[in-house]
Amino acid sequence: MDITYTKCGDYYLPNIALSDTTHYHIGKYGRMRRAFLQEHRPIQYSDLVLTEKLFPHLAEIDEACYQRLDVMIPAMAEQEGVTAALKRADQMEWVRRMNSIKSRAEEVILAELIYAD
Repeated sequence: MDITYTKCGDYYLPNIALSDTTHYHIGKYGRMRRAFLQEHRPIQYSDLVLTEKLFPHLAEIDEACYQRLDVMIPAMAEQEGVTAALKRADQMEWVRRMNSIKSRAEEVILAELIYAD
């Protein structure tokens, strides 16, 4: 491993740069995971940054969260009887129930994927 250094004043600092080979779109859940790692797991966060695995990790978490939501929300809605018939009959009740389902599904995802070790 060849490391080059730059002299800054009396100190030599290593020339470290992240490779810019792949671009990842980090969404809401990826940003939440990054904030959690920075605040509560600083050593793991530093390790991911230095090994250039942070952005792939965040993209994977973000994608997994959205996939789980796409599965959980319809399943919970079906289990609780929130159907298109309810939407036609009482739209506000349908919206209340769907918001409740989304909030509960998101709580599960946050506990299992974002704030997990």
